[in-house]
Amino acid sequence: MSEQPKFQRRKRRGPISAAPKPSEATAPREAPLKPDVDALLTEREALLQRKAELEAQRLMADQDAKAETEAKKQVQVQSEQDAKAAPVLKPLRQKRPNPKQPLVLAGPPMAKPTTAQPIAHDSEAVWAQLDRFELNPQLLAKRNIVTALRKDPAHTRFDILRTRMLQALAENGWKRVAITSPTKDCGKTFTAANLAISLSRQDNCRTVLLDLDMRSPSLHKLFGVNDPGVISDLLRGDIAPSRHLQGFAKNSISAGSHVAIGFNGIAEPYASELLQDPSTEAALNELEAQLEPDLMLFDLPPALLNDDVLAMRPHFDALLLVAGGGTTRANDIKETERRLGEKVPLLGIVLNKAEQEESGDYAY
Repeated sequence: MSEQPKFQRRKRRGPISAAPKPSEATAPREAPLKPDVDALLTEREALLQRKAELEAQRLMADQDAKAETEAKKQVQVQSEQDAKAAPVLKPLRQKRPNPKQPLVLAGPPMAKPTTAQPIAHDSEAVWAQLDRFELNPQLLAKRNIVTALRKDPAHTRFDILRTRMLQALAENGWKRVAITSPTKDCGKTFTAANLAISLSRQDNCRTVLLDLDMRSPSLHKLFGVNDPGVISDLLRGDIAPSRHLQGFAKNSISAGSHVAIGFNGIAEPYASELLQDPSTEAALNELEAQLEPDLMLFDLPPALLNDDVLAMRPHFDALLLVAGGGTTRANDIKETERRLGEKVPLLGIVLNKAEQEESGDYAY
């Protein structure tokens, strides 16, 4: 046999298969599944542990619910016991109530009145609060206030005038008296001042004297008062009557403490307009309500010089006319009566500065 070439022999033997690797030949077939089993086991253990935790939580929740139920039952039982015991304790509580707690009423309480009870007015306390000024007997005598020292016999005529005037007022129910004159320099302010001191000695007569001759005020000069105030403030309601009025201080001439004088230190150019203003009526009413006087005297200006007396007419009950001896004419008196009207009650005519001793200083 002829020898074949090498490449032909190799072809006849067929393809040579690759020899298996030792690692592939010896490794078992289930080796790749081992990691998956471990993971499953680990997951199973985690699930079992979680289940145990949930079971423990459930058991604790059941215990809490059971404890809460028991507590509610105990509260309900205690409430039922208190309800059963209430009828027994109620009479004891009614017999011995607790003063710190309000009692339970059968019906609604009555509403308390909202308006406070009015406090009773004490006019005497208002008189006690008035400012007081000193009386100088020598100065009063020098100013012809004859009722002060009572040495001049003329003082008895003012006492008579005082008494007769009070009787006339009581008979007619009057309280407010205006003092004026037909013309100036007749002595109307002199008459008002003497009447004030004479009236002060009447313990049962409270007297108020107002200087309403606001165009020419002079009453404070007769009494020697240095701080007279402004009466227009009183009439306008800017100051209370108790703060403006002044009374007599303790003195040696037996002048009483129940005379209040409203002085004026500044002239008022619109006196007539002020007297007609509603504020004047309100001020006079307030004064009368606070002090409750028995008599109010108004020293007015001369009736024939201006219209102040006419403006004041609604505020007084009667008129006391002062005539000057030797200066006042009969026609002046008639004109005054005509101007004021017939309806004005004329309380009397005082004749001042009479030359004859027997001539009366007054007439009714």
